[in-house]
Formats: sequence, C-alpha cells, structure tokens
Amino acid sequence: MSNCNISSLFPFRRVKIKKFFKIEEPGLGSVYFVVLTPDKRFTPICHECGSKAEGIHSWHERTIRDLDILGVQCKVILHYRKIVCPNCGIKVEKTGVTSPGGHQVTNRLAQYVHELCKHMTVKEVAEHLNLHWETVKKIHEKFLKKEFGETNYSHSGLLAVDEVSFGKYHKYLTVVLDFKTGRVIWMGKGRKADTLNDFFKKMPQEKLNQIKAIAMDMWDPFIKAVREHCPQSLIVFDKYHLVASYNRDVIDKLRRAEQRNKSKDNPEYKIYKGSRWLLLKNRENLKEKEVDKLQKLLEINENLSLAYILRDKLKELFEYQSPMEIKKALDKYINKLKDSSIKPLKKFAKKLNKHWYGIVSYAIHPIHTSKLEGVNNKIKEIKRTAFGYHDLNYFKLKVKQCYPGN
Repeated sequence: MSNCNISSLFPFRRVKIKKFFKIEEPGLGSVYFVVLTPDKRFTPICHECGSKAEGIHSWHERTIRDLDILGVQCKVILHYRKIVCPNCGIKVEKTGVTSPGGHQVTNRLAQYVHELCKHMTVKEVAEHLNLHWETVKKIHEKFLKKEFGETNYSHSGLLAVDEVSFGKYHKYLTVVLDFKTGRVIWMGKGRKADTLNDFFKKMPQEKLNQIKAIAMDMWDPFIKAVREHCPQSLIVFDKYHLVASYNRDVIDKLRRAEQRNKSKDNPEYKIYKGSRWLLLKNRENLKEKEVDKLQKLLEINENLSLAYILRDKLKELFEYQSPMEIKKALDKYINKLKDSSIKPLKKFAKKLNKHWYGIVSYAIHPIHTSKLEGVNNKIKEIKRTAFGYHDLNYFKLKVKQCYPGN
C-alpha cells in the first residue's frame, strides 16, 4: 500500500502527503488514513485575508473526514500552523483542505454533502456518509447562508404575497414571490402588517419605487403594509382567493343552513349530506354521477341555485381586459347581490364594494398568487420528509433553495 502513488487523489496545492496507511476500526471496518503536512515550497498565508505570514506561531494537528476511497472511509490527519498575519493577528494558515468552521470534514466532502442535501433529507445523508445529522445540517446550512442568507431585493416589478401554513396552532409564514421569475424573495414569521413591514423597511427605496403591482388576497394587514410603503403600486386581488372566499362565505353557509333545517327523516336530507365538495368543485371537474346529484340539489333549493350561478358570474369578471369594462361589470354584479334577499350574498356584496380596486387592477396587471400554492405544497413536502423543522431560519433557506427563480 505504501508503494502506491496516491497524490492524484489529494490535489491540495499547499500541502503534501507524508504518510498513507490503513487500519481496522471497531464498528467501521477498514479505514484509510492519509497524513498531510504543509508544503514548505509555499509561503503560509492567512485563511481570512490571504496575506503572507510574518512568522509561525505554533504547530497543530487535527483529524478530519474526507471523501471515501473505493467505498472505504478515509480520514485526513492534517498538520497545520497558526501564523502571525500582519492584518488579522494570530490566524490559522490556509491549506485548501478545509476551512474554519468546516465541521471536521474536508472542503470537498462538505461540497458533496451540500449536493446530496438537494435530493435527500439530512437524516438520509447522515446515514449514507456515517456522519452525525447535526454535522450534515450545519454543513448544508453554511452553503445555503452563503447563497441565500442575504436577501436579494431585485425583482421584475410584479410581486405576489401570501401566507402559508408552517405548523399547528395557526402558525404562518408570509412569503414574497417574484411573479415573473418564480423566485422566493423573502419569508417572514407571521402574517401581520408588521411582518410585511419588516420586508419593505429593509428594501432599498429604489427597489420599492420599482414595484408596479402586488398580487394578494383581501387580507387587510397586507393591504395596510403595501399602502404605507409603496403607495404607487397597484394591489391586485387574486381570483382564486376571491372565489374561495365566495365558496366559504356564501355557498357553504347556505348549504349548512339548509341542511340544518332538514330532519334526517326528510328524503332531501340525503341529497344535502356529502354535497359540500360537489358545490365547491368546478363544473368541468365533476364526474357523471356527481353531475346528477348536483342537479337534484340545485333543483330543490332556489337560493343555492342562484348562489351557484352567481359564482360563475364572479369568475367572468376576470375575463375583461379593460379597467372600465371590469368596473362596469363589477358594479352590475354587486347590484345583483344587493337586490337578492339572501343575507350571505348581501354581505359578500359589501366585501366586493370595499375591495373593488383590487379586482379592477387585474385588467391592468393580470397577476395572481397561484404560483405561491406551489411553494405551499413544497413547504408541506419539506416538513413531511424532515418530520418538522425546529430551526426556522434553516427551513426558510431550504425553501429559497427550491425556488431560486429562472
């Protein structure tokens, strides 16, 4: 083994191989050890500023993990020096093998861990490489901080803002997405006005002025924050959130009220029971047997039938391409809701009357938050595969890595 030339396996410029051997370690089997020592042909330099050393302070030794060789675990016994840097004082010399805070692994093993973490969980990587899971997590987090730690406030001028569920007991994260590129710009804990204020306060004024429109749902704290920090931008209410609000506040309330009024002995009770998703589904997504049941339900309830028809009319508002046209159609639609004798429709008319501007803005900037639904699904997947995250900052970095933009 000692006669083999292995220098090509350790292409570190500032060190040379002093010794190479293999031993048997309990529980690990065969382990290769390579002893590296500073190459005196190179003047030692500071690992922080790169300045040449004025002198040698002390010699040290550490054992670190390296990439496996032919499936056999490999460890490096690194001899290194602390030097006197003219700028930084007493510092560790730069060897190229590892870096300060390298978590007892070589730079190339750390890079390998980072690449594996893009496709595997921390636990899986740790088991694959026989490393502690905390070591894997810290290595990956270090790479993520370098790439995504500082918020990049550049954007296309069109943003989307929404809250996503992070955990139990109504824990939320506010996510800001660049609508055109799909890049997650920022994530903050909570969904209050102060949450979004933190984002806008740190954004350079030049970037704030470049925001043309922001898509969101009709959540007053977000509206308040946008109006305060970038009043020049248009607020665009998301079509799908608006329809979901109608489903929740009108159709679902009417269905529950009617079902409560029917006794279990009433034949109509069976038609109402289990009909919630029939009413909430788009008509084109219904199966043949579901269409028949829905038709029976709408035939026995005039109010529910009217609300169902008006939901389709609500969707049609977003087909207009002129602000004047959509405003005219919206006013007619609101009047229809007001003229009905159905309380949930009248209440929803007030909601539309208060937020009309965000619907009209859609004709100018047809943007939405549906891309954020993909982020929400990815967040659930990351949580599920990792069985939850206790480190919120690491979790946010993981999400940013998944949505770097195009």
